[in-house]
Amino acid sequence: MLSEAELIGLLVPGAITGVATGLIIALIFILLILFIFLLVAYIYYCLVWYTLANKLKYKNAWIAWIPIANLFLLPILAKKHWALGFLLLIPVVNLVFSIIWSWEIYKRRKFSGALSLIKAGYIIPLLIPFVFIADFVIMGLIAFEK
Repeated sequence: MLSEAELIGLLVPGAITGVATGLIIALIFILLILFIFLLVAYIYYCLVWYTLANKLKYKNAWIAWIPIANLFLLPILAKKHWALGFLLLIPVVNLVFSIIWSWEIYKRRKFSGALSLIKAGYIIPLLIPFVFIADFVIMGLIAFEK
C-alpha cells in the first residue's frame, strides 16, 4: 500500500505533464488560427492589388499573386519605374513611398489621395491593428468600387 506522500509524488508529475500538454495544444491552436488569419489577409491583399492592376489596365496584373514581386506593383501602378519597388524593402522609407504611391493610385481611380494618409498610423504601435483594418477596408473600396 502506498503512503499519502508517495501517492502525491506519483500524481503531481502527471498533473504537470497534463498542464504542459494542454498549453502546447492551446499554443498550436492559436498558431493555427493566426496562420489562417494571415493566409486570408494575404489572399485579400493579392486580390485587391490584382483588381487594381486590372482596373488601371496593367497587362501583368498576375504579379499581384507572387510574394515579394507584388511589392513592385505599387510603383508600377503609380506610373513610376518598377525598380523603385526596392525602396519598399527599407523600413520607414517604405512607409513614405507607400503613402506617396498609394496617393497617386487612388487619384488614378478617382478617389481622394488623402485616403492614403491612413498608412501614416503604422508608426504608432498601439494603432497598428486599427490602421491595418482601416487600410484594408480603404484598399478594398478603391479596388472594388465602380
